Amino acid sequence: MWPPNNKSLNSVSDNLIEIRDLSFTYGQRLVLKDINLSARRGQVIAIMGNSGCGKTTLLRLIGGALKPTSGSLLVDGVDMSQLDQAGLYRLRRRMGMLFQFGALFTDMSVFDNVAFQLREHTNLPEEMIRDLVFMKLNAVGLRGAHDLMPSELSGGMSRRVALARSIALDPMLILYDEPFAGLDPISLGVTGNLIRRLTDTLGMTSVVVTHDVQESLKMVDYVYFVSDGVIEAQGTPAEIKASRLPYVHQFVHGEENGPVPFHYPAPDYAADLGLAA
Repeated sequence: MWPPNNKSLNSVSDNLIEIRDLSFTYGQRLVLKDINLSARRGQVIAIMGNSGCGKTTLLRLIGGALKPTSGSLLVDGVDMSQLDQAGLYRLRRRMGMLFQFGALFTDMSVFDNVAFQLREHTNLPEEMIRDLVFMKLNAVGLRGAHDLMPSELSGGMSRRVALARSIALDPMLILYDEPFAGLDPISLGVTGNLIRRLTDTLGMTSVVVTHDVQESLKMVDYVYFVSDGVIEAQGTPAEIKASRLPYVHQFVHGEENGPVPFHYPAPDYAADLGLAA
């Protein structure tokens, strides 16, 4: 189904992200082929698929770290491949990134981690930066932890501080790279709820690369399944849960048997044991 939810593409304001017929190669290796994807403002979009299928590469293309080999990728109506370095940096100031496991600055306090972008990219007085940092930390429930160091935080707390840092400049877009990895069930649920709530409150767009099917399907608006560099399936959470496509069904239900094999290709087992006739 293109576009998602049958929305028109006749206005730039409808979609913050528009990807058309995008392909990308590393050297001679085709990583992504003919990708079509869109995300409206205020949506949470999930990109799912098995390891090595091209999910993170797609995230890096949206963030401008890579350029498409062919096709187009527009963010807020701007063709990312046509930007010079200065233009790319200006656009990135309107984006946030939540890295896997948070990636906090280990020698900075929680407060200074969140204040970092404000100090780097604005000329705001320190008093206003202080108020904004406390506001962002309060939004993720960690205002009281402002003077702690990253080494004093749990994994879930680190992820929430990283989320506060990613929204410090009130971005139009946040990219999440495996935000649920390594979290306990409570922290996982809290993080998922925060992503949904902050997206709705700030009116931004969120793109989540994740393996966590069940948590993601609770809070996203639309899902793209990537397999071997192509979009194998797409749909709303309800459509994805009901999908009978073998790959999607295997992935969603965590089944051993399906298009993704359990056994790595190997010679006949009896031959390896020296039992072949």
